[in-house]
Amino acid sequence: MSEQPPGRSLCPSAQPEWQGSVAFGVVRGTAEEPRVTNYPEVLPVTEDLLKLAQPVHPTEVFRFAAPCLCHGCVHFKIDRCSLVERIVRILPEVVRSLPSCAIRSHCRWWQQEGANACFRCPQVVTENHNPSTLMRKAAAVTQVARGEPVSRGCQSQSASL
Repeated sequence: MSEQPPGRSLCPSAQPEWQGSVAFGVVRGTAEEPRVTNYPEVLPVTEDLLKLAQPVHPTEVFRFAAPCLCHGCVHFKIDRCSLVERIVRILPEVVRSLPSCAIRSHCRWWQQEGANACFRCPQVVTENHNPSTLMRKAAAVTQVARGEPVSRGCQSQSASL
């Protein structure tokens, strides 16, 4: 796997083309109830891996992690990931114990929300063409309220795996 920039947590909802991206799970289940099964180890993003997803987009088939974009992401507000905050607040738990996860120790969602994020993570599909009403609500981008301080960048642990 390629080296990750120091001091950057991993976003578990990344795109495969992001610098340092790795695959950490595959989407299984049904269109109505997708479930991600995590790999024992992360897989490098290669052309061969991406071709396995054809004819659909790789984010419909795999979950990717990459260094968090921090202030470059629409979900990053006030030094926190607002996406995982909404996921924990809106979505139900789908597992009762922590699933095995090759990125957990470097995962922004884990660092920010702990086990509550992990109990919901298996239902998250980055590109889902049949999301539930709750999933749509959780994924909706929110605006920073007037007067709120804006993000000043990342404050996180190292993302080296």
